[in-house]
Amino acid sequence: MSAMDRGTGSAALLTVSRGMQVLRSFRSARAPMSNSDLVRVTGLSKATVSRLTSTMLQLGFLQHVRGGRNFELAAGPLGIGHAFVAGSELLQAAGPSMQDLADRLGVAVALAIADGLDMIYVAYRASDKVATLRLGVGSVLPMGTTSIGHAYLWAQPEVQRANLISQLRRAAGERERSMLHGIKESFSEMERSGVCKVLGGYQRDAYGVAVPIHVGRRHTVMGLSCGKADVQPDLAAEIKRIAPPLKNAAAWLEERLADFDGEP
Repeated sequence: MSAMDRGTGSAALLTVSRGMQVLRSFRSARAPMSNSDLVRVTGLSKATVSRLTSTMLQLGFLQHVRGGRNFELAAGPLGIGHAFVAGSELLQAAGPSMQDLADRLGVAVALAIADGLDMIYVAYRASDKVATLRLGVGSVLPMGTTSIGHAYLWAQPEVQRANLISQLRRAAGERERSMLHGIKESFSEMERSGVCKVLGGYQRDAYGVAVPIHVGRRHTVMGLSCGKADVQPDLAAEIKRIAPPLKNAAAWLEERLADFDGEP
C-alpha cells in the first residue's frame, strides 16, 4: 500500500468516526438537533458538522424535522441496527433466555455494552406486564446513574474503573455528589447480594437490578439488568426476588456464549 493510499484510508476512517460522533449525539431521546447543537455536543468545527449533516441527509441517515431545519435520525441507522440484530449470534443466543427471565419476573430485561460514558442496549425483552418502562434496542442510558452502568463499572480492573469514575465526576457537574453516592450504594449492594441496584436513576419510580457478564473468548464486559417502573417499589424485596434468577441467567449466558468470538 502506498503512502497516498494509507493517507486516503486514514482520512476516510476519520470521516466515519466523526460521522458516528454526530449520530451518537442524538441519543435515545431522538431529540431534534441543529448544526449548532451538534457543534456544541461533539466539539467538531462548524464546517465539519455542516459537511457531515449534508452528507448524511443525502445518504438517508438524517432528515429534517417537518417544518424546520433541525435534524432527526432517519431510517438509515435503523436499517443497520435491524441487520445487526438479525445477524448477531450473540443476540440470537441471548434473546430467548432474556424473554424467559422477563416473563417469569414480570420485568424488562436488558443487555448493554459501554459507549464512552453511556450504556447502549443491544438486546431488550419485556414482560407484557411492563407498560411504563418501554425502552428498546439502541436506547442509551447514563453509566453513572443506572444499575446496568454500575455493574459494568464494578467489573472493570481497578485502574480502568477509577479512570471512568473520574470522567463521570467531571461530566456530572452539580450532580456529582448524588451520582457518587449512588455508585457507592450500588457497589455495597454488590458486595452483599451480588447485584447492583438503582432506584430513580434514569426514570422516576423506575428501579434497576443488574449484574456484569463476561462474554466470549474476548471476555467482553457487558451489563445484564432487570427493572420496571412502579409506584414506591420495595427495592429490598425486589432484590431478594430478582437477584437469584438474574445471577443464574448471567451465569448461563456466560457459559452459552463462552466460544463467541465476535464483537457484541
